[in-house]
Amino acid sequence: MRKIAIVTGASRSKGIGAAICRHLAKAGVDIFFTHWISFDKTSGNGFDEDFPEQLKTTLEQEGVRVAHLQADLSKAETPQLIIETVIKELGPPTILINNATFEAPTSYQTLTRELLDQHYLVNNSGTIMLSTEFAKAYEVAYPGLKVGRIVNLVSKGPDPTNLAYTATKGMLIAVTEPLATGLAPIGITVNSIDPGPTDSGWMTEEIKDHLLPMFPSGRLGTPDDAARLVRFLVSDEGEWITGQLIRSEGGFLGK
Repeated sequence: MRKIAIVTGASRSKGIGAAICRHLAKAGVDIFFTHWISFDKTSGNGFDEDFPEQLKTTLEQEGVRVAHLQADLSKAETPQLIIETVIKELGPPTILINNATFEAPTSYQTLTRELLDQHYLVNNSGTIMLSTEFAKAYEVAYPGLKVGRIVNLVSKGPDPTNLAYTATKGMLIAVTEPLATGLAPIGITVNSIDPGPTDSGWMTEEIKDHLLPMFPSGRLGTPDDAARLVRFLVSDEGEWITGQLIRSEGGFLGK
């Protein structure tokens, strides 16, 4: 059967989402990816308004079908819209990669209810509701099959300037195991990956110099590191792995 993946947050050439799209396309998976320009313009991580179409062209060269959508996961209607659109464009999805995220620096001095809610709406409400909409569509389309996969990209750690981001990513970690238990009977695995600090376009040279000594292998994490693990988890060989938080950090020492 043809596998169809949703990858959220594939907005930048150096991002983890784009790397995941490229690796899955090479594995013969059809790709539906989302992006959100209004956030990307202000994130400071290398915005390119033409990138979605460029990525689509690159992926199609692997011989797979590709579609994409601007999608604001802070809106209540977006999860259902994504599922309806991917079914219309490519067919019922078998894979969901929850990579889209909202992040803004927040310390105990700067955290506001508004900022916390902004993080929650994308990182938790939008992401979890997309997962449940995906599961309901999968249950109808693929009864009896064990090819469903959900992978969350998460984060943790003691950074005092990222309170809201870390807190909301922690909620995704918490929901991974019970969601995996609930979806196992219908053939869907659920896992979370913590890729650790990843050089995906946001690091300054100062940050790189600070982090590098904390990687015993002598290099920083790259988007391809996360993408290779995603590719394995969504493969047939990943069927028996579910409910896990996988720390794919290259032995990062800065816990």
